[in-house]
Amino acid sequence: MKVILLQDVKGSGKKNQIVDVSDGYARNFLLPRKLAREATAEALNSIEKAEQAVKHREAVKLAEAEEKARALKGKVIKLTARGGEGGKLYGAITNDQIAQALLSQHGVEVDKRRIELEEPIKAAGQALVTVRLAAGVSTRMLVNVVVETK
Repeated sequence: MKVILLQDVKGSGKKNQIVDVSDGYARNFLLPRKLAREATAEALNSIEKAEQAVKHREAVKLAEAEEKARALKGKVIKLTARGGEGGKLYGAITNDQIAQALLSQHGVEVDKRRIELEEPIKAAGQALVTVRLAAGVSTRMLVNVVVETK
């Protein structure tokens, strides 16, 4: 009997895979536990449409990420931090601060975990950061840090 697996089944296959199993295994184990359903033309068509919808959503997300990358390319993020004489900061500039500045200055929301610093920013001046927007889509931005002394 041909069935479509609804979940990963050890020894049988992965989710959405069409496998040929014995009638007893399908009737007594897979179907009652809702691990699989019979591979009818209607079921095959619904799985195909679901796969197309997933691919379409991924393509839209990738296009949005590429558009964000083009919009951010060449932009500068300006930050002000407390520090002492000589341009040394009291702490370090964090990914969260960069993400908030990116939202407030350029209107682009980016998760702080998607911002990569080459090394911690602990002094005034300019530093390069990499913003990963999606798989394979990233852009490099310049962060300009100004020290605010008391």
